[in-house]
Amino acid sequence: MRVLVTGDRGYVGSVLAPLLAERGHDVTGLDADLYAGCDFGEGPSLEPSLRSDVRDVGPGQLEGLDAVVHLAALSNDPLGDLDPALTYAINLDGTLALARAAREAGVRRFVFASSCSMYGASGGDELLGEDAPLRPLTAYAESKVRAEEGLRELAGPDFWPVSMRNATVYGVSPRLRLDVVLNNLAAWAHTTGRVRLLSDGAAWRPLVHVRDVALVAATLLEAEPALVRGEAYNVGSASQNYLVRDLAGLVSEATGCAVETADEAAADPRSYRVDFSKLERAFPGLELAWDAARGARELAAAYRTAGLTADELHGRRFVRLRQLRHLLDEGELDETLRRRAAPAPGGASPA
Repeated sequence: MRVLVTGDRGYVGSVLAPLLAERGHDVTGLDADLYAGCDFGEGPSLEPSLRSDVRDVGPGQLEGLDAVVHLAALSNDPLGDLDPALTYAINLDGTLALARAAREAGVRRFVFASSCSMYGASGGDELLGEDAPLRPLTAYAESKVRAEEGLRELAGPDFWPVSMRNATVYGVSPRLRLDVVLNNLAAWAHTTGRVRLLSDGAAWRPLVHVRDVALVAATLLEAEPALVRGEAYNVGSASQNYLVRDLAGLVSEATGCAVETADEAAADPRSYRVDFSKLERAFPGLELAWDAARGARELAAAYRTAGLTADELHGRRFVRLRQLRHLLDEGELDETLRRRAAPAPGGASPA
């Protein structure tokens, strides 16, 4: 298939795009590349993508495509708090505008990166399936809920959107993130010799490795229409519902570092356990290869090889919110998070 991957230079996209190419697809990327230079190791392996804001894509740019995998977003709760209105403009309005443009251009398949965070605070330890009540606690989670609703309304015989409700992602990527829980715990251990908990560790969190997310995205992309049209799938595996304090223990085992709790630690209201059986029933041959213990060992080894430093842990390269604030402070982005036009030669303003 001819596939457009939005956000192909991001944390998941830089793993997914090469995987799709390996599976024989003709892959084009589209990315605003706000994290240019924020590479871990050699960085993304495919040729540079189309440098564009996903909000500016029209039907003419999508003609001839078979599928869109839509990853581009303000990608977590802290980014959502940067400006809730921007979160809705990008994650909700931008998603639905892209889906409408795709449908108008004759694109049939649309794989949307959603999130298990929409389950919010479950109020108990029960496993939450796709039909469970949605209790989004943040602008980010709310934007995903409403985007899914809009995509279901667009679904039809010739347009097959499917939503991936990804668990919290972890693992090594060419565009590493240190603002997700397991990656962060392992980075604290590597750079300080301690596994530092910023909460009381009592919250439940489902996890999934970045390579398993990419595998599921490829599987949904290639699935029979009846399995994906208007559907949502929790993405992860039954064994990977963890208490945050248990994740800290796995990092401690992988690194030999003791666990400490920050003085300011408090309860995290986001706590939910997720049922992944719908995905398992629909795709019985799909096997997710990773768990958090293996992921903690992978991260610790990668940080050692790369020589990850405390300055990098506390810097902007691997923390999305800090990078965006840097670009705003430097005047490289306008108030809508679009790149400003470069000054014309001689200092004149561009036409």
